[in-house]
Amino acid sequence: MDMHIAPAPLVSSKALRLTLFGFLMAALFMATLDNQIVSTALPTIVGEFGQMERFGWIGSSYLLATCAVMPLYGKLGDLFGRKYVMIAAVAIFTLGSIACGLATSMNTLIAARVFQGLGGGGIMVSIFSINADLFEPRERARYQSYSSLMLMASGAIGPVLGGTMSDLFGWRSIFLINIPIGAIVLGGLFVFLPYRRPTRQPKIDYAGALLLAGAVTSLVLLADGPELFGSLLSPGSLSVIAFGLASAIAWVLVERRAPEPIVPLSLFANPSFSLFLVISLASGAIGIGMVNYFALFLQTTTGLSPSSAGLLFIMLTGGIVCGSLSAGRLISMTGRYKPFAIASASMAVIAMLLFTQVHPGTPIVLIALAMGFHGIGIGLGQQVPITGVQNMVSRGDVGAATGAITLARMGGASIAISLYGATIAAGLASQGGVIAGVENIENLTPAMLSALPAPVQQAVAESYTAAFHPLFLTATCIAAVALLAAVLLKSVRLPSAKG
Repeated sequence: MDMHIAPAPLVSSKALRLTLFGFLMAALFMATLDNQIVSTALPTIVGEFGQMERFGWIGSSYLLATCAVMPLYGKLGDLFGRKYVMIAAVAIFTLGSIACGLATSMNTLIAARVFQGLGGGGIMVSIFSINADLFEPRERARYQSYSSLMLMASGAIGPVLGGTMSDLFGWRSIFLINIPIGAIVLGGLFVFLPYRRPTRQPKIDYAGALLLAGAVTSLVLLADGPELFGSLLSPGSLSVIAFGLASAIAWVLVERRAPEPIVPLSLFANPSFSLFLVISLASGAIGIGMVNYFALFLQTTTGLSPSSAGLLFIMLTGGIVCGSLSAGRLISMTGRYKPFAIASASMAVIAMLLFTQVHPGTPIVLIALAMGFHGIGIGLGQQVPITGVQNMVSRGDVGAATGAITLARMGGASIAISLYGATIAAGLASQGGVIAGVENIENLTPAMLSALPAPVQQAVAESYTAAFHPLFLTATCIAAVALLAAVLLKSVRLPSAKG
């Protein structure tokens, strides 16, 4: 535990703190919205640029870049102060958005998404670290719940907003909308966020950042293995495994000797830190990684249009809102977070098992209730890992620890997106049956599906239901691992707010 006295809050005026928090939330919404907003616009983009095989990389490249730079930003904030690091991240993200909106081919769009992710990762880490500077531990739990809520709400709103905007204004508008938001956030942070000079001399562990990025990238590529390399035993897959292992081993060796490690290995001395990492990985896989697949599942098995399927996400978002706000207030009141981690993981296991029972013909009301239940579960556990870790480390390591936890969540999402995609592709391929009137089931857009005769629509729905079954079972296993980690957490009480 951190024994030294906490410094005075970064901002003494409550009104100014709330104003700053508003700018931070706008930045977080903008950065996380871009994880999901492309999902419903992807068929339109592929229609313009072709190259269907690169489809997944428009999302994965952004998440990968985001993950790769997260630990570095956490450290930069600790060393140079959060203000200018946050401003740099928002500026890079906004420039990346302009590049995405002006992309002329699939390759330039993917490259622009990588650049955009380099800023997005910094925004996410810096926001949680600035919150730790602005608010006391118990008060922080409540505001952290608003941050986590924004993270998940943007994920649920993204598919609806992306589809609507690309229909009305063309797909480029989903990126160009970030320009005015980015400009407002930059102005607000520049004027209102005080600069607190850190007390330490900066020494940046570039080697550690690079090796960690290599290890995370290898994991994501490996989860995408069947699509990229054919099998896990192919030369391509084996070379990725070798590179990932070498990066991971070299990272541990570098971190042990680095004066300012990206993730101080001393954090792992507390078993709770490793448990929080596991819970974060699982929450990313189930809370963020599933969103695109819910959209696909609803459109292919129930025949709903993108906008109608999007409306069901209101149940998911509503559940997340209720769960997150309730947990934030209750953690503030009781100072305990372990019960919420257990409840969240238990509900995720039940929700994923419920989805294995959904089939063509299941009433939409029942699906909506399952989505709401799943949302409440996600919301209850959203802020537990960050609140717990920030309470457990010394103030000097808050940025690095927050970065590691946020990296685990986004890493869990990007690995899961690849893993789920491979599971569905394998599920569709294993059926092997050709559906009359359908050339390639994977290339069916919702509009094309709705134009098919009813018996063909039914056959497509049954094929997808069978392919999604192993995906939901995989997600159930991930949730079960999170539940075990939550049960093993120490029961800790957060310190009361002072004064």
